[in-house]
Amino acid sequence: MSQPINVKPHEKFEGVYIVELEDGSLKITTKNLTPGRRVYGERLFRIGGVEYREWNPYRSKLGAAILKGISHVPLRSGVKVLYLGVATGTTASHVSDIIGLEGKLYGIEFAYRVMREFVALAEIRKNLYPILADARLPHTYRNVVEEVDVIYSDVAQPEQAKLVADNADYFLKEEGHLLLAIKARSIDVTAEPSEVYRREIDTLKNRGFKIIDVVHLEPYDKDHAMVLAVFKP
Repeated sequence: MSQPINVKPHEKFEGVYIVELEDGSLKITTKNLTPGRRVYGERLFRIGGVEYREWNPYRSKLGAAILKGISHVPLRSGVKVLYLGVATGTTASHVSDIIGLEGKLYGIEFAYRVMREFVALAEIRKNLYPILADARLPHTYRNVVEEVDVIYSDVAQPEQAKLVADNADYFLKEEGHLLLAIKARSIDVTAEPSEVYRREIDTLKNRGFKIIDVVHLEPYDKDHAMVLAVFKP
């Protein structure tokens, strides 16, 4: 297996690193907040006494968006994130690496089975806060989530944009950012993905979001797009 020979910070995204391997290939990575521990079977690279985790774009839509050239990722040390649809925590673990122990990630998940895995991850990563709840009902967790800098949403529900906007009204600070992974086939299996994306983006605009960028995630995820927006209610 090819070994790492060099690492450098990503030129655009804070907390993301490019590892070069002996065979000349490049991998996006984050510094491992919990050295020696994998989250989803990812490769670990140790360079200069620091351990980096490979960020697999086929397993993480945010990783895919970075490789597809999204203009900005609003994550850095100390940021507070509300993650809707956190599942077992694959992407959340890389967000955890980036925001560090000064940051917080509130992970909302409705499915009990996958939430158990996320709870186990949060016992190791102390900046993760699991919340078993329905993201369509933000009032049910308003007493445990503070105002956040970023909402990240990856929820397989119809009306994803409405769901996000309802959460933003409760939790997202003015000028806060949204990263929304739109799953076209989860919203409307009969409509063309481009039409679904347009409808969801129109909903965001009508609810106070300014769209900054939209990137399509093929070949990593079919019929998916990542929307970056800023909240200006």
